[in-house]
Amino acid sequence: MDSDPAAIPSSDDRHNIKVKVASTLKWTVIDKVSVQLLYAVTGIVLALKLSQADFGLVGAVLVFQAFGSLFVDSGFASALIQRKAPTRDDYSTVLWFNISMAVGLYVVLYFCAPLIADWYGGDERIIPLSRVMFLTFIINATSIVQVNRLNKMMEMKMVTVANTGGLIAGSIAGIAMAMAGFGAWAIVGQSLLLSSVKSAILWLSSSWRPSAVFSLKILKSFFKVGCGVMVTSFFNILYLNIYSFLIGNRVGMTGLGYYSQADKWSKMGVSSLSAVITSSFLPVLSKYQDDPVHYAAVTSKFARLTAYITFPSLGILAALAPALFHMLFGTKWDGSIQLFQLLLLQGMCVVISGLYSNFILARGKAKLLVVSESVRYVVALIAIVATLPYLSLSSAADVTEGIKIFLYGQIAASCAFWCVMTILAARVSHRRWWTLPLDLSPYLAQSLVIVLGIGSLYNLSLPSWAIILIGTIGGGAIYLGINMVLHSRIQADAIAYLRHKL
Repeated sequence: MDSDPAAIPSSDDRHNIKVKVASTLKWTVIDKVSVQLLYAVTGIVLALKLSQADFGLVGAVLVFQAFGSLFVDSGFASALIQRKAPTRDDYSTVLWFNISMAVGLYVVLYFCAPLIADWYGGDERIIPLSRVMFLTFIINATSIVQVNRLNKMMEMKMVTVANTGGLIAGSIAGIAMAMAGFGAWAIVGQSLLLSSVKSAILWLSSSWRPSAVFSLKILKSFFKVGCGVMVTSFFNILYLNIYSFLIGNRVGMTGLGYYSQADKWSKMGVSSLSAVITSSFLPVLSKYQDDPVHYAAVTSKFARLTAYITFPSLGILAALAPALFHMLFGTKWDGSIQLFQLLLLQGMCVVISGLYSNFILARGKAKLLVVSESVRYVVALIAIVATLPYLSLSSAADVTEGIKIFLYGQIAASCAFWCVMTILAARVSHRRWWTLPLDLSPYLAQSLVIVLGIGSLYNLSLPSWAIILIGTIGGGAIYLGINMVLHSRIQADAIAYLRHKL
């Protein structure tokens, strides 16, 4: 069904690359699975104990948290990965920049907290919540370079340990505070302890220490790629968080709470897939940036692997959403189910578009990244303008009517952006544009068949746990079987790797 456009140069090089990618994928997947499992357990407890308005309050603060984190990093972490051989002074300069930006940004947002509350209807509970939550800027700034170094060396083991350790500590704190009746503060406490423990583990386990160097010359050398990544990330964060910004203002804290819950659970899948792709593929892509033939081969293989994992994972999750929500929460969060499904559909576009962005970034085409994200912003803005008048629509039975219309518009915008990214990614990958959809289409078609099959289970009046069990095992088995019959090279490589490890 799928074959490489070209072979990787030598058998030794091919083996070394496969080993590195496999090891990185292994630890990245372990990291994401363990983190998401812990998030899931904590999220279930918090969803049962906290109100929709509590989640709305935190969701309002997280909008500004996302933008703040962007300016703390400013794209230099990605620029370090793109650079073939960063020095100690390179890492040190970026570290001191991150910390300085974090402190300055915290001071600004501390005094802007009342203005944030005014945007969300003058809810003064947001003021102290935001001032404490924004402390994570400073804490997270201390760990960015440590994580970056490990990513660059494709050594993900300690990143996994740090993330898991931080989340365990944060989860214990969050659950304890929720049980004690602290409301939205439980999520704030969880975030602070998570960041603190993660940073502590990374520093205590690493022998690397920064030099007393802050070089403007070094910082300027990162500016071209860093600026491009920052602008790209700005549009990406704006694209992902403008919903909460507008929903909180137009619909209120309860509607924002439903959306925040759907957004949180959908991102557990979408963000994990994007993170695996970025951390595992970008270092390898950068090795072949000057070799057109082999760059085309590697991008094709990575696109097929991404599609093989993404489409069935998110598709099955969307199909099982009603059963999952009812089994975990009863009917308390029914208003989030359709929003969750729509966000997963949009997430498919986000993951593939993110992969194509890596194709561009690995070639160092910062200007092209800016152009692509400008297009993304424009089409998203058009969709927002078209659907914003309907955002505040609601009824006694469903306060999320307008939010659904709003998300349909964003799905349309995501699909349009996907088409644009296909053309741009083909250009930098030295490939015909139509070969990129061919990489994806077999797995998309198979996933659609499985999703329709799972949907039919709801007509049988089965309990939620039975639908989840049958849908997961049956859908997965059918997917593996189809790819086996079609002799999928990607699946064969994955199975061979698993057999070797076992």
